[in-house]
Amino acid sequence: MAYRNGNYCAFYVSEPFSESNLGASSTKDFVTYNLLRAWKAADSTFPFIDSHDKNYNVRDGSDWEKTLKPRLHQRLDNSKNIILVLSSITKNSRALREEIDYGINTKGLPVIVIYPDFSEKSDIAGAKGIKKQVKDLWDSVPIFRDSMASVATLHVPYKKKLIRTALNDENFMVGTMDKIDTYY
Repeated sequence: MAYRNGNYCAFYVSEPFSESNLGASSTKDFVTYNLLRAWKAADSTFPFIDSHDKNYNVRDGSDWEKTLKPRLHQRLDNSKNIILVLSSITKNSRALREEIDYGINTKGLPVIVIYPDFSEKSDIAGAKGIKKQVKDLWDSVPIFRDSMASVATLHVPYKKKLIRTALNDENFMVGTMDKIDTYY
């Protein structure tokens, strides 16, 4: 059995992807992923273990079926959860669909959703539950919207303290996921 200690960060970038391409660095979802990496680099206690560091580059010119998809699966096999960056620019790309479908429906990974467009808990949910503006974002990744009831999901705004708390929460790790539900 794989040692599942990584956080698999799923985010939208246009394809073909190049990290050196200025376009990727200006994309909200990719910037959010890089900020998680920067927080970890600046503070070793920040609980982000990047599954993307565990094997070869995925977003290169290699064949999708023979090379790229198996690499995504290997990363997800070694992960304890998925960190989904979901924003107003997120699109339903082939890679994002595969990450979410395999991660939730095959591996049963819980999902922590980070919303870069929102900075407060009150932006995410109110007295009646998760707000429509958040639910509308789920439509940009239908496989997530349709599969999220299969695993525990935690919805958090773009705030370091809340993200740290979410990453430390054992209910959102595959080996210790207690109750399947939607949390915020």
